[in-house]
Amino acid sequence: MTSPTPADDRPLLSAVDLHKAYGSTPALDGATLHLRAGEIVAVMGASGSGKSTLLHCLAGIVPPDAGQVHYRDRELSAMSDAERSALRRTEFGFVFQFGQLVPELSCLENVALPLRLGGTRRRVAEQRAAEWLGRLEVTEVAGHRPGEVSGGQGQRVAVARALVTAPRVLFADEPTGALDSLNGEQVMRLLTEAARHTGAAVVLVTHEPRVAAYADREIVVRDGRTRETVLAER
Repeated sequence: MTSPTPADDRPLLSAVDLHKAYGSTPALDGATLHLRAGEIVAVMGASGSGKSTLLHCLAGIVPPDAGQVHYRDRELSAMSDAERSALRRTEFGFVFQFGQLVPELSCLENVALPLRLGGTRRRVAEQRAAEWLGRLEVTEVAGHRPGEVSGGQGQRVAVARALVTAPRVLFADEPTGALDSLNGEQVMRLLTEAARHTGAAVVLVTHEPRVAAYADREIVVRDGRTRETVLAER
């Protein structure tokens, strides 16, 4: 696969020389990553290597102890908590290993939830949510609650929820980690197709080479440090 060529080649999101420790245990030790608009970057590494901490710093969920994260030329640490929260609500989307859908809501209501929290009227929000369930090929589960659908269907609902607000960056943390290989391949195919359709950039955290194969570039994290792996053109 060939990554799209953005009109502006400057990174959309950058992390430079990040350091982060939890007590006396270092999680990041000089990690660096640059993400351009429209590209998919896989962040690979063994359990405990620091890859999820890197994602959390990139998304402004946790602050680094040292180093900087810039999004569209703004440093995240210079933003207020409210500004970072708004950023995660409107310009960032998230898919986690176990979906984290709200069990009391239907799948349609789960997908519409980010829009509703942003002030979109219910009818409009649910119409957009239904469109996204269609794109992710799970229209049939719209009225079901998360506990009534399969793991693969639930994860596709989670992808729809992450993309319904048209985020500029999608963070996917082990999105297929709880799925079998067949469902995992289906989720990755639909996730990457949908992201490319909307132009969203993707930070894809995984330890599985078959999942990383959907990316344009690979960043390997080892002992809190990063190095890029050049991929052969697909």
